[in-house]
Amino acid sequence: MIGQKTLHSFFSAAPVKKRGRSPEPGGDAEVSAAKKAKAAGDEAGQASPLSPEQVERIRKNKEAALQRLAERNVPAGFGESWRRQLAGEFSKPYFMELMAFVAEERKRYTVYPPPDQVFTWTQMCDIRDVKVVILGQDPYHGPNQAHGLCFSVQKPVPPPPSLENIYKELSTDIEDFTHPGHGDLTGWAKQGVLLLNAVLTVRAHQATSHKERGWEQFTDVVVSWLNKNLHGVVFMLWGAYAQKKGSSIDRKRHHVLQTVHPSPFSVNRGFFGCRHFSKTNELLKKSGKKPIDWRAL
Repeated sequence: MIGQKTLHSFFSAAPVKKRGRSPEPGGDAEVSAAKKAKAAGDEAGQASPLSPEQVERIRKNKEAALQRLAERNVPAGFGESWRRQLAGEFSKPYFMELMAFVAEERKRYTVYPPPDQVFTWTQMCDIRDVKVVILGQDPYHGPNQAHGLCFSVQKPVPPPPSLENIYKELSTDIEDFTHPGHGDLTGWAKQGVLLLNAVLTVRAHQATSHKERGWEQFTDVVVSWLNKNLHGVVFMLWGAYAQKKGSSIDRKRHHVLQTVHPSPFSVNRGFFGCRHFSKTNELLKKSGKKPIDWRAL
């Protein structure tokens, strides 16, 4: 009938569903996953690695900060070239404790050498110009004796017994050597002879010096630096302590001469006749270095 609707006309056809495409490599699903991963990475900014330039900048900033800290702890009278190479030690706990300990000792006792002479051995020559190392024991504990170079005393203090024995050996070992009439070994130190004591300071009139905490560790650092950074250094190790301290020296890289200490208690057991001074000059010549003028005092 015209105008009449059939029963079926009241029901509309269900909408046709679009078939989704199967995810394929590189398809929409993979692209979506990549976008999500990128977004997650962006949110977690710390996951991105630093560039080489950033790493280097951080390293330099850290190094500069440590250098500033070390500068605040540089001991009085410490030589510039030695400071540049050893400054990293000054801010370490053991060294700061050592300096604090010595400062407290000075408040209560007379301590030698004076504060401005403790590190005289770093003032005489550049650290890279060291050619000979003599390791002493304790600083002298009499007035005006110790001045930061082992075995040495300043004018007009008479040379102590160990130094007199050194002069006796020199007079038989080095041609034209004569007793200088004083005990100041600065002339050797300026030529590259490192005169380093095993103990930093001593109390006045104390027969056996106390060994400050940390000093042995620092002397190990000094010897280690010379051992690793220089070539052809002659180490003159007199006595058991010096020989123990020199046990780590690379003997293929450097030269080691050993004998007893020149103290009156041991000098006749091998120091006299050791000829260490002439032997040292022979070794320096073989290494292409200028020998020491042992007479220049």
